[in-house]
Amino acid sequence: MAIKFQYNKTSLQSLEKQLKIRVNALPTLKNKEAALRVEVKIARKKTEEVDELIKTKLSRLEDSAKLWSEYDQGLVKIQDLILDVKKIAGVKTPVLKDISFVLSEFSMFNAPLWFMDGISIVKDLKEIVVKREIFARKMALLDYARKKTTQKVNLYEKVQIPEYQSAIRKIKGFLEDEENLSKASQKIVKNRQLKMEEAF
Repeated sequence: MAIKFQYNKTSLQSLEKQLKIRVNALPTLKNKEAALRVEVKIARKKTEEVDELIKTKLSRLEDSAKLWSEYDQGLVKIQDLILDVKKIAGVKTPVLKDISFVLSEFSMFNAPLWFMDGISIVKDLKEIVVKREIFARKMALLDYARKKTTQKVNLYEKVQIPEYQSAIRKIKGFLEDEENLSKASQKIVKNRQLKMEEAF
């Protein structure tokens, strides 16, 4: 989109003001983009670490896979998640504060002995899965903000700043030409007046 402007001093001042805003904002946007890039890498790494932890925990449980067929899947449920918000480079990201679980009633006399260990294992796995989801969400939010910031940096750097500079050059050139023409016409008028005065 080309910048609309008029060939006058008011338009020149307005364009210079807009250019100054963009030139001043550009370093901040670049810093924000770099910070977001680092934070996305950190969140991605944490997500991958949690994925590995889940794989490790599940591989340990493979030996007891037959026992898990006896386990009641609805026994442990997540009752509540307490989340907080942390701002990273102006982006609100979720932070897990606490998880509370609720146990369904079951008979400890009729259940196998390992059920209490199973409850602990399931709680642990569910907590890890929730953490993974939160890291993934954080990564997605930060990556989206990084992409938007990159677009804005590119817009300012490659489109708007050069367009404003070009428009300012055109207006200054026009105003200088107009001033030169005005001076030249004043000289011509002055010379005519002098010649008319000399003729009388």
